[in-house]
Amino acid sequence: MKEFEVRPNPDDPRLSERLSGVDHAGRPVDVPVVVERPLTLFLNGREIVTMMTIGDYADYLAVGYLLNQNMLRSDDAIVGIDHDDELDVVVVRTARETDYEEKLKKKTLTSGCAQGTVFGDVMEKFERVALPADAVLRTSWLYALTGKINTSPSLYLTAGAIHGCVLCERDRPLVYMEDVGRHNAIDKIAGWMYLNGVGAADKIFYTTGRLTSEMVIKTVQMGLPILISRSGFTAWGVALARQAGLTLIGRAKGKRFYCLSGEQRLVYDADPDTVPAESKRLSRKASLADDVDAH
Repeated sequence: MKEFEVRPNPDDPRLSERLSGVDHAGRPVDVPVVVERPLTLFLNGREIVTMMTIGDYADYLAVGYLLNQNMLRSDDAIVGIDHDDELDVVVVRTARETDYEEKLKKKTLTSGCAQGTVFGDVMEKFERVALPADAVLRTSWLYALTGKINTSPSLYLTAGAIHGCVLCERDRPLVYMEDVGRHNAIDKIAGWMYLNGVGAADKIFYTTGRLTSEMVIKTVQMGLPILISRSGFTAWGVALARQAGLTLIGRAKGKRFYCLSGEQRLVYDADPDTVPAESKRLSRKASLADDVDAH
């Protein structure tokens, strides 16, 4: 599998537009702004949820959402995915008949920027997951990944106000997804893995967003043993990571990082003094993009 088999396309005219305004000195400016739109998801004819999204990879988002909400089982056969871009609707059909009326009554709002949802029984699955104990993260891979991901063209660096998630193997970024909510970006990757039959045991997950309880829960549910972010932690996110045995690394910028859970998987095979510092230009761009995490 090659690097960045799926990656952002910041030049896609559907995903952003330029809006005029003035800057801090009163000068006229044209600023790239991310476009968000509603997407209504149906499962076998039943309306499940309406999500705010940038509108790309609707099939992966739909399947990943259903998987991470335990509405799809790992052995479910998907017989059709229909996306109508004009109506902003995606319909997933399975061979198994589904009925989630009771499940839909047990929704909890999460802390994602676009307000995600977690259904009431998600923690039951979380508590049953056993992450692979033999997975490792070499610091040489960590430094290589952060360098490649943070310099890859993306809406995150072009326009901000968006989150990115990347599925990686060793020192190779494989799939890079973006969306206005971190939950959408991770669901796209979950859907891509499911539809392409890609396993999780030897993979690494990277996100630009905070390491919240929601990010930890979804990462663990997907069976991914290692989660990395250039941003920070929440206390509940760390507590859940420790409970599940997830390796949790935050503030990964340049040569620096903090590991608050699962440090036994780290292999220190790189000298931090040989790692170049993050460029000031990249740091400024990323800091502006990180502002979305504060809201």
